[in-house]
Amino acid sequence: MDNQKKFRRGRAAPPSIDGIVRPGRALGVPSNHSYHPNRERPTPNIGGYLNQTDGFHPVRQAVPRLDEPEAHEAALLDEPIVLDHIDSKKRRTPRFGHPHPKLRRAVKRLTMTMLLLILAGSAYFGFKLYHTQKKVLAGGGKSATVCSDNVDVDQLSREGDSRINILMLGIGGPGHDGADLTDTIMLASIDPINDKVVLLSVPRDLWVHIPGDGYQKINAAYAYGKQQSTSKTDQGQEQDGIALLDKTLGNVINEPIQFHALVDFAAFKQMVDAVGGITVDVPETLYDPTIAWENHWNPVIAKKGEQTFNGDQALLYARSRETSSDFARAERQRLIMVALKQKVFTLGTFSNPIAVSGLLSSLGQNVYTDFDTTTVKCLYHQLQTIPSSAITSMDLVTPPHNLLTTGNMNGLSIVKPTAGLFDYTAIQDYVHSSLPDGLITREGARVAIYNATSTAGVATSTADKLKSYGYNVTKIDNATNATNPQTTTLVDLSKGKDPYTRHYLEDRFGVTAVGKTPSEYGVTPPVGTDFVIILGNDAASASATQ
Repeated sequence: MDNQKKFRRGRAAPPSIDGIVRPGRALGVPSNHSYHPNRERPTPNIGGYLNQTDGFHPVRQAVPRLDEPEAHEAALLDEPIVLDHIDSKKRRTPRFGHPHPKLRRAVKRLTMTMLLLILAGSAYFGFKLYHTQKKVLAGGGKSATVCSDNVDVDQLSREGDSRINILMLGIGGPGHDGADLTDTIMLASIDPINDKVVLLSVPRDLWVHIPGDGYQKINAAYAYGKQQSTSKTDQGQEQDGIALLDKTLGNVINEPIQFHALVDFAAFKQMVDAVGGITVDVPETLYDPTIAWENHWNPVIAKKGEQTFNGDQALLYARSRETSSDFARAERQRLIMVALKQKVFTLGTFSNPIAVSGLLSSLGQNVYTDFDTTTVKCLYHQLQTIPSSAITSMDLVTPPHNLLTTGNMNGLSIVKPTAGLFDYTAIQDYVHSSLPDGLITREGARVAIYNATSTAGVATSTADKLKSYGYNVTKIDNATNATNPQTTTLVDLSKGKDPYTRHYLEDRFGVTAVGKTPSEYGVTPPVGTDFVIILGNDAASASATQ
């Protein structure tokens, strides 16, 4: 009875000791789960008999031919006794080294699933990159040295062309008052020859002349250009706004600008959040009750010391200006840019797909640049080689370079040159000296300047101008014979070792260099001089108009 219950539960019936099989199972029919009594090889003894105990001991004899009736009957009798019939598929145990078929199928499915996920992820990032490129990397900017510092001199037309100047602009964007006013105007000037970066902030309240629009604060130039644009596309309007700002700013700093990046408040916050926040060493506590409502009603925007900002906190720290000057705000913005550069270029950021995806999303929605794909790759590699310690900030208010001051114009608080309204000469000289052409400084050619005209002071004023561009002026003097030549003479004594300096000087004075100093001027340059400049009346006229 107990055995019947066990059988009903799906268990195998116990083997019968007398060799009787279940009904439906023929005696002698093989089974994968047959009962096999002692199958060990018997030990032979003399006479072929086995030393064994009494009892039944099946022993396989020599196999007879099966084509004989007797042999067939003997083979049947020789089959082992089968006690039960169990499906072999349910009890089969895989041999060592051969995985179970179900395991193999599971591994295959897992492998295919992972492959599909990788392909889908690659397609997603590829599409996102393509979509971002169309919206963000508009192209159009150009720099001769962005991908190599070994450039043809003919690609350079003026001092400063070897630098990579990027004008970074921040606007409020949709939903903010004055959405297109440039709240931030910062020039990031990269020297790829000497691996240095200088950040220059231009006060948004600087009173300037906007070509075609009269006099206004410089932060309105982009907005005016965009409003007056005849383009029907957002990108075209942005380009027209940037073009007008370039003209306006060019009169102030007189520096070539090769690239632009326009970011609104939303993009800035998203970028900071996408990299997991930024760490800034706050020089002093920033207190601003006017924007406390945006800081959970806390008027302390940032405490002194090292602080980690999320996107909202970083934006408040950069925008606050009511309790500090426009100049102090510019310095905070430079601190944030350095901190953001440090975080973006850490290995953890670029190796994290989530961070990259966040960056792409923020860029694609709220950013315009005139980079192209190649430029971005080259800039990335160049900035990787520049440590944060090589990123310096310059301002126009700290003595001895206190070149800007505050003022009032028609009831408006403005910023103006210390030398006088619209007098940017001192500012330009300081900017040029702070942003020298890397190719000029690398060659370090020694330049001697002589005045061959009857106009006093021409050599000195010319030397000051050249020094502001980074030239190594070693001699300033009058020519013994002041013959008042009409044109300036440039002499190249470097024997071809300073091609970039020669090219820039030829372009500046509009002459072609000669290889020998003319004797009629009575000029004897010091030993080791690489270039001799003998000034004519053309230089005297240019000096008078500067």
